[in-house]
Amino acid sequence: MKESRLFHPSSRPSGHGITIGTPRLYDVSANLLFFGTRRRSYRKLLVATGVKVGDRSLDIGCGPGYFTRMLAKATGPAGSAVGIDAAPEMIEYARRKARRLPNCRFEAGTAESLAFPDDSLDVVVSSLMMHHLPDDIRLRAVGEMKRVLRPGGTLLLADFTIPSRGPWHIVGALHRPREMLSRVSPLEPLIREAGFVSLRSGDAPPWLRYVRASKP
Repeated sequence: MKESRLFHPSSRPSGHGITIGTPRLYDVSANLLFFGTRRRSYRKLLVATGVKVGDRSLDIGCGPGYFTRMLAKATGPAGSAVGIDAAPEMIEYARRKARRLPNCRFEAGTAESLAFPDDSLDVVVSSLMMHHLPDDIRLRAVGEMKRVLRPGGTLLLADFTIPSRGPWHIVGALHRPREMLSRVSPLEPLIREAGFVSLRSGDAPPWLRYVRASKP
């Protein structure tokens, strides 16, 4: 009998953040939010990670697996990309979308308790996830990201922002998701407190601001 990949409710990881259990709606909403620029925005994040062929990568709070699949293609057959999310519905959907990528897999899990060995990964990323975590859990989550990275490994965190000027600022001012913005906080202090070095920030227009850092 073929093994079922459907999740029993009891398999939902025990976490502290907000989960989204509607993957198809999330994918559609994300495409609308980016007004056709979603791939370009995430391509910029991908370049910012410096990910290489053969790297072992992890996408935390992967949602429907959009960025994870890009990482899998960038690392090639010699590398790997794992996506974790606390919503089993997202994991099931992401697995179906990535069935033709043998080096890409998805697991249910939480940012504050990563089921990976110390120093085992080259690149760890997370986009539009940190604002879903309670304030008192965020440092623990970034500490876990540091633990699983090898020395010299790369962390890239990205979250929502509104451009300060231009047409995208006008669009954001008119349609900004206020609840999301109220939960977004600066990433740099958090990453520094966790012990990362060589911080560099940038934008992936229209809605993403990222910080890249290294594990000492």
